This record gives sequence, structure tokens and C-alpha cells, in this order.
Amino acid sequence: MLAQQQQIQFSAFSGLYDLIVPKDNLLRKISELIDFDFIYQELVDKYCPNNGRTAESPIRMFKYLLLKTIYTVSDVDVVERSQYDMSFKYFLDMSPEEEVIDPSSLTKFRKLRLKDTDLLNLLIGKTVSIAIEKGIIRSRSIIVDATHSLSRSNPYSALEVLRERSKLLRKAVYSIDEGMKDRMPEKNDSGELEKELAYCKELEKCIESDQTLCLIPAVKEKLNLLKETVEDTQENYTLSKDRDARTGHKSADSKFFGYKTHLAMTEERIITAAVVTSGEKGDGPELPMLLKISQDNGIAVDTVIGDSAYSGKENLKLTSEQDIKVVAKINASISQGFRKDEDKFDYNKDADMFVCPAGHLAIRKARQGKKNVGKNQVHMYYFDVEKCKICPLRDNCYKAGAKTKTYSVTIKSDTHLQQIAFQETDDYKQKASHRYKIEAKNSELKNVHGYDRAISYGIENMQMQGALAIFTVNLKRIIKLTV
Repeated sequence: MLAQQQQIQFSAFSGLYDLIVPKDNLLRKISELIDFDFIYQELVDKYCPNNGRTAESPIRMFKYLLLKTIYTVSDVDVVERSQYDMSFKYFLDMSPEEEVIDPSSLTKFRKLRLKDTDLLNLLIGKTVSIAIEKGIIRSRSIIVDATHSLSRSNPYSALEVLRERSKLLRKAVYSIDEGMKDRMPEKNDSGELEKELAYCKELEKCIESDQTLCLIPAVKEKLNLLKETVEDTQENYTLSKDRDARTGHKSADSKFFGYKTHLAMTEERIITAAVVTSGEKGDGPELPMLLKISQDNGIAVDTVIGDSAYSGKENLKLTSEQDIKVVAKINASISQGFRKDEDKFDYNKDADMFVCPAGHLAIRKARQGKKNVGKNQVHMYYFDVEKCKICPLRDNCYKAGAKTKTYSVTIKSDTHLQQIAFQETDDYKQKASHRYKIEAKNSELKNVHGYDRAISYGIENMQMQGALAIFTVNLKRIIKLTV
């Protein structure tokens, strides 16, 4: 049951916040910047109004998750820190002496209350409206790009995560007591995940045996993160499959298993739209949705800035109809190419190859026709026929007994001449110089707020993780620009 009205907690100790939490504290600034009542209005229908035990405020539960994202800590640590960190209690609208929740409540909140909620668009729309209201967004350009996040269900990736977590834990321990080096268990040098799990458990026991050391916050946080990763890996890496994740390609020789988040951002570095897809999806086809969401959020767009993946014929046609300039280099295969099944074969600009409907990357390409002459020229992309023979989608795609499987693109040199001429202008070059900004934003999401890896399974959970990470970076950016 959810109380119809939030009760104001009166405490004789509330004055401590004015003494302990400084005016320039990030959490105080976020509290002053945004009214979180919109979360209550969004989730109120997920609770029973007149039956059962009174539930914790959805606003407070959401704030716990936001703190977890801001500081990249586990459920256990975010709750424990809320017991003694006065800035956390201030942000959570708690009185200094008030008790915190049980960490397991956060899992229930994610699964029961946030399920089937379009949190991604809700949070982005809220921050964009604040940025517009404060006059932060003045440009009429959006910069587009995609960033990848690894799935948790890949066992090889799990091994790497465990090693990184244990490395950070050892580093924290050695910074306090170098004498612990002689007491640490022997590292696992094999590539077997089971042995790495066993090593991590021994490492936990070794550090927990020193009661003083394991209570030091710097060590305790890293220890809890390792424990959480070990438990999750034991439970899921062999028993569960991330059915929504797919293999994507960062280059012809480098691939990943997970998801892509397609982003649109203003020149002021405020993210205006995001779409989460599986890892094999191309970047270019998501531009129409990114443009529409940005416009629905109140952004007037006259220029789209991106890489060559966004210069496809359909994108150029769409933007031309809206009198929007596209600052993206023409790529012959997708801008001037004519091909069958355009909706099935995606172009991967990082590998400069096409990806088939099953997610397999072409292994090589060849050009037919005279070199450096566009007329009647054809680009042929060759796929691994051995994969085609056993592919579940081989019907109507691969002819039984065929020795090759190719995909052809006919290049027409007389198309998009206006766009080709635009690439040579100073206006194009000046706008293109802003593209680096979205690379820096991707780095912030990954390296500061843990968006390099999914923390749970399924595309819905990836969307939730993306919503909180993007909400966080947008709030931080707005605060920085309003100081």
C-alpha cells in the first residue's frame, strides 16, 4: 500500500544538514535543481492504495538507485553508506536518525515497480525540459553516435570482470597494508572461470580474516562489489542466457556480445534522445527515431552531426524533407548504393562491412568494374558459407550446395551530388569539429557510471540502466552550466 500523501518527517536533528552538507555538494545541488514528484506520479498506479503494509516512498527508492548510479556502488553499499553519510540522508529526505531500507528492497523495486515503465524517455525528457527552461540549450544541432555495453552472460567477459574487481580490491588493500601481499592467495593464471571464482572466494576470506582492514570504507566497498559479482556469476553464467543480447562488431577483427545505446546530444552536451538495441544493429537506421524523440522533447533541429554510418539514402531523404543538414561523410555503399533487402542487411561502419539478418559479418569485399570509376560499379560482400550452411535463417537466403554467399551493392555516382559538394564547405567542417563531444560523453557514461557493462539481463534492464546513467550525466552537466 502506498500512502496517498508523503508524510513530512520532523526531527530535532534536521539542522545538522545545514552544518554538515556544504552548499556546493553535488547531491544538494541535484535536490535544489529538480523536483522528483514526477517519479511519484509515474509510479503511483503500480501500488495498491488501500491494502497491505505501507510501502517505502517510490521517490526515495528511485533516489537510492540514482545514488547507486552516481557513485557506482552495489545495492549493499549504497544502503550502508546511507546509514552514516549525511549527504545521502539529506538527498533521500530522511531525518538523521531514521532507519534505512533493506538492500533486497531495491531488487523488488526494480522488478515490480519499474517494470513496463518507459523510464528512459521519461528521465531524458525531464532533464531536457529543465535545460530548455534554464536557457542552456541554444544550438540547433544534434550529435549522434552509438556506444556498446557488454552483456553479463558472456562467460569470458565474466572472467575479465572478476579479475578486474579482485585487482581493485588488492590495490585498495595494499595502499593501506603492503604486508598483506605475503598473505594473499595465489592468483589464478588459467582461463577457467571456475578457478577464478574459487580464487575470488579465497581472497574474500583472506581479507575478512583481518577485521580491522575489512571495515575500512575503501576496502569494504571493493570487497562488497567483488562479492556481488561472484554471487551473480555463480547464479547466472551457466544457468541463464541473455536472450536479448547479440554479437556486434567494433571492427573487422574485434567483436562484443551485448547491447548498443544510440544517442543524440546537443552541442551543449545534453543528451536529448536514446534508443537501446541489441549489439548487432547498425547505427544509421536509428537516426529517424533519435531525431523524432529529440524534437518531441522540444529540440529544434537544423543540423545532424555524425559519422558515415548516418549518411544512408533514407536518412538523407528524411532530413532533406525537413530541411535539415547532415554533417556526415558520404559512404558509397549506403549513400550511393542500390541494393536488395535494405531493411535486412545492416551496414557496420566500424568494420566497413555488411551484417546479415543472423548477425554474421561479411568476411571480405571486392569491387567489380573499373577502379575509381563510379558508373556501373558494384561492391560485392562475401559471407562465410560454412556459417550459412547451418544458419537457422538460411531459407530464402542461402541456396543449398552453393559455394559462396554474396551481397551486392550497385554504386551510382550521380546521386547526392549536393551532399558531396556540402562536404567541402567551411560550414560542414566547422560543424564536424563538434563530433568529438559525443565520444567524450560515451566515455563518461562508461568509465564514470559503469555503462561499459550491463548490470542485469535483458533489454528492459539495459534500458533502465541507461535511463539512470543518462539522467545522471545530464543533471551533472546542467549543474555545471548553471554555476
